[in-house]
Amino acid sequence: MNLIDIDKNYVLNTYPRRYVNFKKGKNATLFDELGDNYIDFTSGIGVVSAGHGNKKISKAIAKQAKNMVHISNLFLIEPQALLAKKIADLYGSDIGVFFANSGAEANEGAIKLARKYGEIKFEEKKWKVITLEHSFHGRTITTVKATGQASMHTPHFSPYPDGFSSAKNIEQIYKMVDDETVAVMIELVQGEGGVEPFEKAKVKELETFLKKREILLIIDEVQTGIYRSGEFLASNLYEIEPDIITLAKGLGNGVPVGAVVTKHKDIFEIGDHGSTFGGNYLSTVASKETLKVLEKFKVSGQLDKNIILFDNYLKEIVKDFPHLFTKEVGLGLMRGLRAISPEIQAEVIEKSFENSLLVLKAGRGTVRFLPPLTISKEEIDEGFKRFRKALEQIKL
Repeated sequence: MNLIDIDKNYVLNTYPRRYVNFKKGKNATLFDELGDNYIDFTSGIGVVSAGHGNKKISKAIAKQAKNMVHISNLFLIEPQALLAKKIADLYGSDIGVFFANSGAEANEGAIKLARKYGEIKFEEKKWKVITLEHSFHGRTITTVKATGQASMHTPHFSPYPDGFSSAKNIEQIYKMVDDETVAVMIELVQGEGGVEPFEKAKVKELETFLKKREILLIIDEVQTGIYRSGEFLASNLYEIEPDIITLAKGLGNGVPVGAVVTKHKDIFEIGDHGSTFGGNYLSTVASKETLKVLEKFKVSGQLDKNIILFDNYLKEIVKDFPHLFTKEVGLGLMRGLRAISPEIQAEVIEKSFENSLLVLKAGRGTVRFLPPLTISKEEIDEGFKRFRKALEQIKL
């Protein structure tokens, strides 16, 4: 039985796999078992923020693994404490952090924190959470319900938890807030929902509205966080100070990790929440080194140069291929091209793969780009050379 047959026979069929067997990666370039190279404009869906095979991160992981990988949160974990402080320092706020293993877990933790806040803060319990259409917050039962996509609320997994509703836009949130609303949870850029950023002024107005009513603002930065927007957090870019921020994806450069970041440091008490694996030696050492690498890359000015170069290429693509794309969307290195139809979107992704370039699908007919933040100029140039070749092969 070959490897593909083994995968099909023993791994549950929940992903539309491409059966290419990658064996090695170097920054934004992947190599398959035949030695063929692919330019990676996906970074494992926004995860490998500091690039494949990063030597500094690999060295830190290997060094830690020789000593210990895990002991449990019943004991002091030095890199966990230092990572929490580093997140606070980079964010620029007095916050506490709970470490989990994924974005969905981080969002679950944020919802639990908000629900307890609604229980102890007010005479009458507040418990409802408002999200937005086209949002994506995870695949657990609760975070699926929080996700504002009706297609994900199939009857297969019902009944879903109560207390969640999705507004069509930010303006509708104001009308939906009632005496039982405890939190509003949004992404500043809707990734799965089409790489759609919200206007800064509208977000700041929403923040002011919620603060006056002591309703929590939860910002899901699972994808936008860790310099993906060009700043450490998209919340920094939008000049807001949410009550809760959730992180995951790019934090560990591929090692599973999630984080609930909050200025409400005294809501959770011992026993309220927990995670067996969350924040262990392996994940926090990897995350600490990842932040060190990315902070240096940002301070050097190279991240901003990459963003400008990527942006210029996308503008040229829209100009030169108006029969395929209507506009570019996104910010930082979280970008997209809005295809004129779902069929064109699918064709662009397929032709890109055939030309050894990896790109992603997102909502609203968007071709999504999430390259490693440390991608080199040469890799960006080569990636867009292959992208143009792929686009020229599309026949309408």
